[in-house]
Amino acid sequence: MSVRDDQIVRELSHYLHEHPADRMALLPVYDAARDHAQRRACTHDRRCPVVVTGAVVVDERNRVLCLRHEEGYALAEAEPEDADDSLSEAALRLLAEEVGIRDVWTQPGAERPFLVDVTRPGQHRYGPRLRVGIRYLFRAHSGAVLPSMLDTGAAAWVPLTEIGIPSVRSHVEHHLIGTR
Repeated sequence: MSVRDDQIVRELSHYLHEHPADRMALLPVYDAARDHAQRRACTHDRRCPVVVTGAVVVDERNRVLCLRHEEGYALAEAEPEDADDSLSEAALRLLAEEVGIRDVWTQPGAERPFLVDVTRPGQHRYGPRLRVGIRYLFRAHSGAVLPSMLDTGAAAWVPLTEIGIPSVRSHVEHHLIGTR
């Protein structure tokens, strides 16, 4: 079994219900995923949005786990693979593969995506397509990351205040301490 377009539609539908202000930005993505689910194929000449999933892991000191990426650190993000049963499983698979972290959990009521962000063509590595990041929030103890990954710089715990993506920062703060 793999992540199917109907799963993407369900996740986007739930997110849009919870975040109606994002409706206009995400409606083209939702429509493309829904079209894929109904037709069971892409009929858009591969011009449809690229959906990636991300895991935002926060430790007991409200630091965010970031992975080494080119010149610095970035949030964990991956395209779902055929073996993944869900988008959140794909995000967790990436963390297990990259830094060996497995002991993560979700806060009650936070099992669904906490953020869906869109990046325009030319601002990412996916060419002329929109990039849609469906992000899930997880908690973990700082010791859940293999020490060798931190020592070699493959991963780092970054203070939430230093996360350079304002939407991620504000959504994490909202979920952790109830601000918005």
